[in-house]
Amino acid sequence: MQVLNQFYIKSVVRKALEEDLKPKGDITTNILSEKNKIIKARIIAKQDGVIAGLEFCKTAFKLIGRETIFTKKISDGKKIKKNKVIADIKAKTKTILIAERTALNFLNHASGIATITNQFVKKISKKTKICCTRKTTPNLRTLEKYAVKKGGGYNHRYNLSDEILIKDNHISASNSLRELVKKAIKTKKIVTVEVENVNQLKQILGLKFKRILFDNMKSLQLKYCLKLCKNKYETEYSGNATLSNIKQISKTGVNRISVGAITHSTRSFDTTLLFR
Repeated sequence: MQVLNQFYIKSVVRKALEEDLKPKGDITTNILSEKNKIIKARIIAKQDGVIAGLEFCKTAFKLIGRETIFTKKISDGKKIKKNKVIADIKAKTKTILIAERTALNFLNHASGIATITNQFVKKISKKTKICCTRKTTPNLRTLEKYAVKKGGGYNHRYNLSDEILIKDNHISASNSLRELVKKAIKTKKIVTVEVENVNQLKQILGLKFKRILFDNMKSLQLKYCLKLCKNKYETEYSGNATLSNIKQISKTGVNRISVGAITHSTRSFDTTLLFR
């Protein structure tokens, strides 16, 4: 799994800045007569939520202007109220103007994910974990999975190399589900098997692997399947989990609920940057 460190952060932020600046830079800021003047600005929350991505935000300003002094007023993973200050910035006028949108894009995207994840977490029992999926923005998976954790959620496998997850199309491409699972077990990797019905579940019960994922099941069927598992497997549910039905799914006693929407359909957190 890719680690969230300064090398990764600088690499991702630098690419985003290049996207915004090539080929001729900020042609609007360039016409300002006092663009090198040192000024102060602050980033303010325009809604309640959970903050994430501050290092990405800071790095955007620092890569544009080394003179930047970025002072966090809150830490990633902490809750913030509307109109509260997230960070203070002291830098050249041109530094702030050039980096502003890229910096806020990272902050708002990550904080949006952390905020919605936290809303899901608050609705479920403490025995159930909210997990993200691989339904992420290309090249931003590490950031998004980090934001999920800051919102109180958990990460599923990072990529296809991490764990074995046998899904519907793998089953369709195989002659025998049970034999496919046996092959997976021999790899010594963590194995998750997705099942859509009781018949598929019964085919694999008794085999020793870690997790069974129940896909798009009604609550009554899910409860019955959990009973058949007899606590011998870690259990997970996936399929259109929302804030309105997540509590009901959690009440079945399933260990994990994967929610693709916390990364692929999240509304950006609302902030503003104002000169002081």
